[in-house]
Amino acid sequence: MPSAVLLWALSAAILAGNLSSAALFERTERNCSLTPPFLPSTAVNTTLQLQELREQMLSLNISAYIIPGTDAHLSEYISPRDARMAFMTGFTGSAGTAVVSRTKAALWTDSRYWVQAERQMDCNWELEKDVSIISVAEWLMAEVPAEGIIGFDPFLFSLKTQEGYAMSLESSNRILKSIPDNLVDQVWKDRPPVPPDNLIRLPDRVIQRTWQVKVEQIRSLMTMNPYQPTALLLSALDETAWLFNLRGNDIPYNPFFYSYTLLTLNEIWLFVHTDRVTEDLKTYLNAFCKESLCVQLKSYNSVRKNLMTYVAQPGVKVWIGTEYTNYALYEIITPHEKLMTSSYSPVLTTKAVKDETEERILREAHVRDAVAVIQLLMWLEKAVPKGNVTELSAAEYVNNCRSKQKDNKGPSFETISASGPNAALAHYSPSEETNRKLTVDEMYLVDSGGQYLDGTTDITRTVHWGSPTDMQKEAFTRVLMGNIEISHTVFPSGTSGVRIEMLGRRALWEVGLNYGHGTGHGVGNYFGVHEWPVGFQTNNIPFKAGMFTSIEPGYYKENDFGIRIEDIAVIIPVQTKYGHNFLTFDTVSLVPYDRKLIDTSLLSSKQIQWLNNYYETIRQLVGPELDKQGLHEEKDWMLRNTEPFTEAGSSASVCSSSLTLIALVFALHNII
Repeated sequence: MPSAVLLWALSAAILAGNLSSAALFERTERNCSLTPPFLPSTAVNTTLQLQELREQMLSLNISAYIIPGTDAHLSEYISPRDARMAFMTGFTGSAGTAVVSRTKAALWTDSRYWVQAERQMDCNWELEKDVSIISVAEWLMAEVPAEGIIGFDPFLFSLKTQEGYAMSLESSNRILKSIPDNLVDQVWKDRPPVPPDNLIRLPDRVIQRTWQVKVEQIRSLMTMNPYQPTALLLSALDETAWLFNLRGNDIPYNPFFYSYTLLTLNEIWLFVHTDRVTEDLKTYLNAFCKESLCVQLKSYNSVRKNLMTYVAQPGVKVWIGTEYTNYALYEIITPHEKLMTSSYSPVLTTKAVKDETEERILREAHVRDAVAVIQLLMWLEKAVPKGNVTELSAAEYVNNCRSKQKDNKGPSFETISASGPNAALAHYSPSEETNRKLTVDEMYLVDSGGQYLDGTTDITRTVHWGSPTDMQKEAFTRVLMGNIEISHTVFPSGTSGVRIEMLGRRALWEVGLNYGHGTGHGVGNYFGVHEWPVGFQTNNIPFKAGMFTSIEPGYYKENDFGIRIEDIAVIIPVQTKYGHNFLTFDTVSLVPYDRKLIDTSLLSSKQIQWLNNYYETIRQLVGPELDKQGLHEEKDWMLRNTEPFTEAGSSASVCSSSLTLIALVFALHNII
């Protein structure tokens, strides 16, 4: 029986709107140790699909089957028709691996999704929390008998993944077998079809380089390569879309379409669903000829067959980027003398550096996007105290604000609208089951973005409408300090992001705080909101002028609150006193931070100066756009929230010691 204090707390939660009476005594996570097991209403019954999959496995004498959470292009975000892991497990998170044996089933996912997995999976599934391939292999060795066959779809494995499993299972006397016909597809009776939408070409006003210019640019890189490749295979969806200035609608929030490209020195083979290519597009692609700048359209599903035919010719060598080429295509490029590999294709590394038009229009998109976010924050400031705003309604509001902006094509990802303890889950997105009411007593984190014909945006702001605690203010300020420290740092061209990533964490480290996610990622021009290979991770390429990246340190206190401050910045040349080949960041996200959460006594003079300069930039760039759109109240709100900060009383807790910075950089260099 609950205590009187507990009953009072539960009643208060109901009155506050953060706990419905129906959910009062309902657990939100499964409990498989009970008899019978307890399953929340969000759990999915997977008994039938597991039974049917095991029947398929039995017919092929397979002891276990591996189901990755990706597609044939190794995409981060996938189409509903490729959500095989979700169909089998009920778990809809964006990262994970499922394995089914004759008697057991298990899901591996990282800490971002443990709670979600416990809410969505039934008790047919075990949850494993060590996401390494070694962990999966150890489970397989325990469940699969000696000489047992472990099947996988080679279209869903990268070369690195296949090699990882092969190495881990090498001495175990288990057999890893490539099975090109996906077994989940054979039991998924209502699998969604390929979207019927036709492909579209970008308007000339957002293009500086025609597809013909891009093709010749990439061919020149092939010709200059000392290994002399004769062909380049493009597998990542954004590679083909970028090369031909085309967009599609196959992946939610991402304007991509199912495609591969085989680019040789004198031919272009584009593998797509050809019924979605209009006659106008065929003319645009010069699809009615077979010369060096004519695109030969071929069936999407024929890529493996055509690649085999090409590789069978004498004197050919195919260049692939191993990060996004699936094992089904890799394994047919034999002998290895006909193969050339790099982590990323020259298309991805070229695309990472925006041309003058791309940089200009991406900046313009962020100005209009700032208007939408300012509209949201002003509305929340007025509406939240009235008690009628929820996480879902706030997400809907910002999406609606963006939809009214010029050239908007929808959100760039599912909005993270998180109040109170939900914000402590770094990648939380609200649902009907988890939806909380926003209140003046809790912090609120909103991570959102838009797709525009001229750019892709991604911005996070954390706010509090009441009286934040001292700890909340300090944590927020230290996260802001990390954002500023990266944003104003000067570094040599060619520096890897991982070398300066620690600047985003240092103010937090000083007081024993940290965060578990990456510090930034690339962003595209009407492309993916996570655009590789730009960012601060070990497998990202060195920074160059013209690259765009997010800068997004954070802090998350479990079951209490979450903080993240995310801005997009472009890397630009900077003139230093003595050196000429140096770079810095120029922030293009243009929305003020919550003044109530900033403790200026923690900021150095240099940080306050950066903050004031940033606020002046917001006034100069967003102010005229607000005037243009007749949003006078929003402009007044923006002006109030971009008043300059005074430097009186500020400390130099982070910037005072250049020796500390140098020591940390050298320490990081030695670790790397």
